[in-house]
Amino acid sequence: MKPRSEKSMELYRLMERRGYPEEFCDIVTQNLNTDFTARRMIGYLSHYDHPPLEEIADEMLAILSDRNRIMQKKEMESTNAAWNRMRAQGFGEEE
Repeated sequence: MKPRSEKSMELYRLMERRGYPEEFCDIVTQNLNTDFTARRMIGYLSHYDHPPLEEIADEMLAILSDRNRIMQKKEMESTNAAWNRMRAQGFGEEE
């Protein structure tokens, strides 16, 4: 698994200060290990005093799902751009 980012470590400390179990904080931040995903969870937690573990886990899964959709979209856009370049420049075949 990828090492935790600075924001992910900030999320870990925030959850720990709020009294969540260390093991749970560890699991959440292992999954939300980028600045983007950790920032989203920090934003979520800033709106609530002390949501239950189940709600945090559900939000973590929603964040990961959104991240995967964004990554798939970018990959499809890149593939489409490459295809369009090939069509415009030809496929390298001699006529």
